[in-house]
Amino acid sequence: MSDSIALGQPTVGEEELAAVARVFESGWLSGAGPTCKKFEERFSEVAGVDHVLATNNCGASLHLSLEVAGAKPGDEVIVGDYTFPATGHSVMWTGAKPVFADVRPDIWSVDPAAVEAAITPRTVGILAVDVFGQPADYDELRAIADKHGLFLIEDGACSAGASYKGRPAGSLADAATFSFHGRKGITAGEGGAFTTNNAEWAAKARKMHTYGIEPALNREGSSDLPVPSFDVAGYNYRMSDVMAGIMLAQLDRLPTLLANRAHVAKSYEALLGDLEGVTLPVALEDRVHPWQSYVITLDADIDRGAVAKGLRENGVQCNFGTYASHVQPVYGQSTPCPVSADLFRRHLAIPMHANLTDDEVERVAKTLREVLSTVR
Repeated sequence: MSDSIALGQPTVGEEELAAVARVFESGWLSGAGPTCKKFEERFSEVAGVDHVLATNNCGASLHLSLEVAGAKPGDEVIVGDYTFPATGHSVMWTGAKPVFADVRPDIWSVDPAAVEAAITPRTVGILAVDVFGQPADYDELRAIADKHGLFLIEDGACSAGASYKGRPAGSLADAATFSFHGRKGITAGEGGAFTTNNAEWAAKARKMHTYGIEPALNREGSSDLPVPSFDVAGYNYRMSDVMAGIMLAQLDRLPTLLANRAHVAKSYEALLGDLEGVTLPVALEDRVHPWQSYVITLDADIDRGAVAKGLRENGVQCNFGTYASHVQPVYGQSTPCPVSADLFRRHLAIPMHANLTDDEVERVAKTLREVLSTVR
C-alpha cells in the first residue's frame, strides 16, 4: 500500500545534508579523520565515558571489545540468548565459544541467575545485551563478574540515550558497543561505537581498528615522514568521516528523537493496554528505555503469521522480535533457553520510530485490534 506505515524509519533531513557538505569541504572523507574525532568527543558525553572509538558497525565494535578483553580460542563467553546473532558471532570471531544463557521473561535481557549457572572453569567473560535498548541488570552482573574474575561487556546496539539507575548506557560495563544502523534510534545508515573507561583497552582497540597501526590523523601535520610499522594483524573497522558528520547531526536530534519514541510508546500503552491476547513491553522504573523497537507478546494460541499477514495486508508493517540464538544452526548444540525460545515464537514488532504521527499510531492500534478479532 502507498500509505503503508513503516516498521522503522530514520529521521534525517537538511541538517544531515549540511553536515555531509561540511565533510566534503574539509577534504577528509575517509575513516578515522577529524570529523570522527569530533563525533567521538560528543558521544563520550552521551555515554558517560572517557574513551570512544567510532567504527563501521556494531559487529566490529563487539569484535574489538572481545579482542581487547582477551577472549581467545578455548575460552567461553556467556551471552544473553535473545539477540541478533551478531552478538554470538563476535565471540566466535575470537575463537572463543559463546555459551548462551536464558533471559528474563519481562524485559528479555539475560537472567543473572542463568549467568551464574553457566559459569565453568573456561568462562572468561559475560556479554550482556540491552534488548531493544532497555539496559540489562548491570549491578547483579557486575557482582557476578567480580566474584568470578570475569570481564563484563554491554551490547548496547539499540541503547543510545538509555540509562540504568541514573548511569548512561555505554558506561555500565568494562566496555560497551553501539549500532547506528538504519533501524536504530540515531543512524548514519550504518556505523558503530566502542566505549570504555579503560585507557589501555581504548588504545589497543584504536590500533586494531586501523590494520594494527596508529590512524593517519595521528601523523597529520608532521614535519618529517613517519612510517608506521605493523606488529599485529588488525582490521579495517573505521567509520568514515562522512558517516561521522551525519552522526554529529543525529546527536543534535537525540533528545527530540527519544522524546518522540517515548510518546509513541505511551500512546500504544493507552490504546492497547486492554487488548486481549497481547502483553505489552515493560519499561522498568529504574532505567530509561529508548524504545528502539516496540515488541508485543502474543498469547501462545494466536497464529503470529496470520496476524503479521493481516497487518501487512492493511498497510501496517511488522516483523518478529529478534532471535533465540541457541537454536540457530551456526552455534551447534546448546543448552536450552526456554524463555528465549518462547519469546522467539511469540514476539511481534509493530511500527516504532520518531516520525510516527498520533493518527498513524491510532491506525496501527485499530488495525491490530481488527486483525486479532479475525484471527482469534
